[in-house]
Amino acid sequence: MTGKLRLPPLNALRVFHAVVQHRSFRQAADELLVTPQAVGQQIKLLEDTLQVSLFERKGRSIELTESAILLSHFVRAGFEEFAEGVRRVTKSAYRDRINLNASPYFATHYLLPRLSLFREILPGADLRLTTMVDLPDFGRDDIDMTVQWGYGHWHDYETTLLVPDPKIICCTPSIAGKIGSAQDLTRFTLLDTVKSKRLWPDILRHLRVEKTDSDRSIGFDDAATMRRATLQGIGIGLVSVLDAEEDFRSGALVAPLGRDALTDMKPEEVPGFYLVVPKGHLRVKAVAALHRWLTQQDWRGDLKASPLPRPIPLSD
Repeated sequence: MTGKLRLPPLNALRVFHAVVQHRSFRQAADELLVTPQAVGQQIKLLEDTLQVSLFERKGRSIELTESAILLSHFVRAGFEEFAEGVRRVTKSAYRDRINLNASPYFATHYLLPRLSLFREILPGADLRLTTMVDLPDFGRDDIDMTVQWGYGHWHDYETTLLVPDPKIICCTPSIAGKIGSAQDLTRFTLLDTVKSKRLWPDILRHLRVEKTDSDRSIGFDDAATMRRATLQGIGIGLVSVLDAEEDFRSGALVAPLGRDALTDMKPEEVPGFYLVVPKGHLRVKAVAALHRWLTQQDWRGDLKASPLPRPIPLSD
């Protein structure tokens, strides 16, 4: 019969967590208000207990071993659950508060019009909404869950796709008049957001466009700024369906390759808005209720497009 697993001392794990965060024994020592020697002793104790090497010294810096990287995911999740539990039981005023973070685009186009429906389901909850583009630090930022744009690669958390965010290649009519084929896209500046480094490469590969030495692009912090740059004729943008429909109706933008040019891309190449939450947070009833409500909404129904003007014909 296998004996019960003996866990290493909690203080050693706490020191390990600090070293991983700072990638430095000295900075970890400063945070913990101890000496670097004390940090080194705790790391040595942890390594001896686990019988693995956790750090490799590279001059004045340190690098995590494969074992340390693996362990760090579970230690971080554990301390986040500790912090959440303490916060929930010691601050009674916060027990019914739900702190939701959402991508600004998702909050504006999808979430805000429906929040009143959630209030009807859980009227006593104190819902706080913040909007940040980057994944928050759940413990430091006091966030219960977040809706993030991306490809679902948050393996340390409970992750659910709420709605895909397919893009349409858009530009001003004047630029569109110079585009006769997909290859012509490379003649112009390609606009994108800094978070989607793979989006244009995936699209160009899908369209069988050969890259050229003159390929150039501009990355923006958010989709709204990128859309404004597209409207100003700075280059060719990748605009979300809901925004593209509005700009097509006004005539400000057109789809030079047709609205459906990207509809047959592989599902894994299409970004979307994902609900991301630490698993331990779902043990709180109010948080679990919001999570359940968000995953049950028909967000995809909002993507159903109304008829759009036909794209301008490609030049010969």
